[in-house]
Amino acid sequence: MSTRTGERGPDPRPLFDRATAQATRLVAAARPARFTDPTPCREFDVRRLISHLVGVTRRIAVVGEGGDGLAVAPFADTVADEALAVAYEDARAAALRAWRDDARLDAEVAVPWGNVPGRAALAGYVMETVTHTWDLWEALGRPGTLDPELAGFALGVARTVLPAERRGPDVPFGATVAAPERADTYGELAAWLGRSPLGEKN
Repeated sequence: MSTRTGERGPDPRPLFDRATAQATRLVAAARPARFTDPTPCREFDVRRLISHLVGVTRRIAVVGEGGDGLAVAPFADTVADEALAVAYEDARAAALRAWRDDARLDAEVAVPWGNVPGRAALAGYVMETVTHTWDLWEALGRPGTLDPELAGFALGVARTVLPAERRGPDVPFGATVAAPERADTYGELAAWLGRSPLGEKN
């Protein structure tokens, strides 16, 4: 896939490919012994976070196929611990296949935040994947490095669709917090979505 920009906005598929590949590496690195560890996403431990990554990736795959993504559970609660990494790889592969058709980018689709063009939906899932990848990276002790371009794209999406004043019980992200001094783009993204690095208080 190549990145193409048209009057309706950029093609998010290459970034979704990269974002889910980055997530795949971290999901594969998470061992069941770490599954009860906390993450910056306060309501999720490591297992719940990975389960959510599987669920939302399955959801955007179904959206790309023209199905009802809202009917797909946002968690993979029935998947055994030792099978979660494979479940994520399978969900990622299904999503990449589902979005091959260029026509899906401009078709209206239903996602939890409303009815939007496919490209906007997929961009939103890039943001979610990148954000939760940072959550997992923090929880696992920051192994390796993360792709800064993905964070820049996700931050742009977050600032557009989740302005600081749009938070509350119906929005699954907390109020913005101050980014740590000298924060990189991931730190800025996390702060915009109400997160702080583990060990730091909001």
